[in-house]
Amino acid sequence: MRVVFMGSPEFAVPHLEQLVLNQYQVVGVYTQPDRAAGRGRGLVSPPVKLAAKSLGLEVVQPPSLKEARAVEQLARFRPEVIVVAAFGQILPRSVLDIPRFGAVNVHPSLLPRFRGASPVAAAILAGDEFSGVSIMLMDEGMDTGPVLARAQIPVSALDTTGSLTSKLSLVGASLLLEVLGHHLRGELTPQPQNEAEATYSSPIAKEEGKIDWHLPALELWRRVRAFYPWPGCYTKWRGKKLDIIEAVPLSGEKALKVGEVVALPSMAAFGVSTGEGVLGVSRVRLEGKQALSAAEFLRGQRDFIGAVLPQS
Repeated sequence: MRVVFMGSPEFAVPHLEQLVLNQYQVVGVYTQPDRAAGRGRGLVSPPVKLAAKSLGLEVVQPPSLKEARAVEQLARFRPEVIVVAAFGQILPRSVLDIPRFGAVNVHPSLLPRFRGASPVAAAILAGDEFSGVSIMLMDEGMDTGPVLARAQIPVSALDTTGSLTSKLSLVGASLLLEVLGHHLRGELTPQPQNEAEATYSSPIAKEEGKIDWHLPALELWRRVRAFYPWPGCYTKWRGKKLDIIEAVPLSGEKALKVGEVVALPSMAAFGVSTGEGVLGVSRVRLEGKQALSAAEFLRGQRDFIGAVLPQS
């Protein structure tokens, strides 16, 4: 079975590896172009490119699959099926029509809930008790195609977007292998999504990580988890960015002035008064420094308790 794989971030890597390990003939791997990143703005390759190179697979990095030349190049691979996992582009009809078994997409949400760009973060922000993976046949819409299978897992109170994405990537890779063979043998009936239940997740902007202490502690706790590792939640202290890495909403703590820092000796941490309740903070990182526990941070910032942090 000739397979073209399309994916870009770390989430997609286990899916590619499992296809290769299970003797699928991956004839080409499509991923996003290398991007400038870091302080030096050097080019960084997508994780899928690195994985594909290590497996000896041919890699293609087109800026767009809407151009006729890119479609012609893809057709020369003669794929019988295209497998997609977080590729980062919507496939046009000219691409979807190439493989006789269509394009199979692995999406990290329980479709039709949280279509779009940031479904894992959206599940945490919404306080969902469960998230999951959906295997769907792609059409020209954004995650609107009929679903072949779903698998769900619980969302832990400790989960961040980073940790939950890692879990879902393993679930997705396993589910893909289970579903793909059945699909290729014509043993599955794709189920249309219920449009009345559809919700969407927008791309996350870097500015969304800036903390507004007027928000309830419960919502801020979800944001800290949903925006880790990127863009991170942060406030300011003495003109420097202070990342809030780990936190928990507290009940029974007296709320003072919004943004005021309070001591939490029983937790070896500090809290910040919010629009509703107190957010207990256990791990931080001051701009230019390493991440520290709250207790370690307080030892170097003795006037931090009682300070009022910027409110937006």
